[in-house]
Amino acid sequence: MIAVVLALALSAEPSLAGDWTVDLSVKPDEPYTKPMTLTLNADGTVSGSFYESEIQAGRWKTSRGRTCASFRTTDGAGPYHTSVCLIGNEAVGQTWAEHRNFLFNWNAIRTPR
Repeated sequence: MIAVVLALALSAEPSLAGDWTVDLSVKPDEPYTKPMTLTLNADGTVSGSFYESEIQAGRWKTSRGRTCASFRTTDGAGPYHTSVCLIGNEAVGQTWAEHRNFLFNWNAIRTPR
């Protein structure tokens, strides 16, 4: 029984899917985080939410040794384009908001259950 549990644990690959806490802090002494939930659908689409906005459209793919997703959300004034890749057990991403003239790099950790 222990061997079966160990084999399952070793074969389980990390996934970009799930709940994340995104660190959007600008200053180290002023924490600022927002939630991200990603569902990687079998047809290659991604759904969920980021920064309390529903993902409107998105795609994911595993290639070149990593799993990444790109998706679009909105704040009502314009689109936010986000890309994120799983690096180890951390999500590393960036968000571009053309209408706000910014690109923001960020990291995320799994949200504790």
